[in-house]
Amino acid sequence: MTESTGPEAAQGSRSSDRSAGTNVLCGVLLGLGLVAFVDETVFHQLLHWHHFYDRAGSGAGLVSDGLFHAFSWFATVAAGFLYARLRREHAVRWRSLVGGLLVGAGFFQLYDGLVQHKLLGLHQIRYDVDLVPYDLLWNLSAAVILVAGAVLLVSARSRAS
Repeated sequence: MTESTGPEAAQGSRSSDRSAGTNVLCGVLLGLGLVAFVDETVFHQLLHWHHFYDRAGSGAGLVSDGLFHAFSWFATVAAGFLYARLRREHAVRWRSLVGGLLVGAGFFQLYDGLVQHKLLGLHQIRYDVDLVPYDLLWNLSAAVILVAGAVLLVSARSRAS
């Protein structure tokens, strides 16, 4: 079997690179959407621990939760469209997609825990409790998820090479 070196090989390589990037993007959007959905559903709606924006009254908190929910929904729907395209093109690469999902989920959770909770003070995980155990669990689990996703993405890239 001979290796193709002409324009067809370059086109195939670009197509493969593009589908790898689409798998990662699909996973990242799905990870962002899923974690945001779980955060909003569990901590905002079911447990009533906080709103997305707690520095104003409950009306502003509810509006901010609605916008946050819309963000998670749009990210998830966009991931669904990308996944459908990947399936149609027979280009789903599970390692890249799951790696992207974990990176998206871990990034969102770490961003939420460090930037929104601590840096900007938009809200805390809970109120009227010792925050240290909550912050440690939230941010350490985010870091573990993020690193696991990065390892999967590096593994996928090295397998493709």
